[in-house]
Amino acid sequence: MSKKKHDKPVEKPIEDEGVIVEMKDDEGNVYLYSEELVLPIDGDRFAILISIDEDEQAEDYEPEVIISKIVVDENGEDLYIEPTDEEFDRVQAAYEKLFDDEEDVG
Repeated sequence: MSKKKHDKPVEKPIEDEGVIVEMKDDEGNVYLYSEELVLPIDGDRFAILISIDEDEQAEDYEPEVIISKIVVDENGEDLYIEPTDEEFDRVQAAYEKLFDDEEDVG
């Protein structure tokens, strides 16, 4: 599979399902992701996106989880872009800490 582009996705709000993000790869294939969580870190926003597969009922379906940085374009629209390696590491650490904290409470 070719690399997915994160620089020009289309954000589609879907009623009762949250935000669905559409991304295209270099070959024009479309992939859908559900925005599961937005983490504010150091003044930036980062989304945890989980792939949506039309055939999620398949036993071998493994959702893809990606991290995207949310930036606002000149029209005030959210764009999902690939974070830098440093940003990725910070988001990953914050995400893990969030779930460690939840386990400590539960």
